[in-house]
Amino acid sequence: MERMSGPYVIRGSVSLPESELRWRFSRSSGPGGQHVNTSDSQVEVLFDLGATRALPDVWKERALDRLAGRLHNGVLAVRASEHRSQWRNRETAARRLASLLAEASAPPPRARRPRGTPRRVTERRLADKRHRAEVKRGRSRGGGWE
Repeated sequence: MERMSGPYVIRGSVSLPESELRWRFSRSSGPGGQHVNTSDSQVEVLFDLGATRALPDVWKERALDRLAGRLHNGVLAVRASEHRSQWRNRETAARRLASLLAEASAPPPRARRPRGTPRRVTERRLADKRHRAEVKRGRSRGGGWE
């Protein structure tokens, strides 16, 4: 199995070392010529999230919790087969893995603080209600239509 060079940056200074990534190649389905039937252009990258030392423990716990449905024995698998070139599929799979881990290990969003309704909004709504009531009350008095 060949390995790509360089670590894959997840967020900031945290990156995945190449030694923790396993690559698998297989024949890709879909369009192509006669050559594509003999070349292994589909790429699958495997990352053992449960055993990694590359991520801080807090990030790792978050990612394990959020990606629980995608993990098989603690291993995260990402496939790419869009391109006819194995190299481009490798790049796509690595990018997809890094963005998936970055999203899964991100801190939860801040809780929304409920705010009260502004006084001006309430006053305007009540004034509109009074105006509509006056318009409707004016219709029932005959209104000078005779």
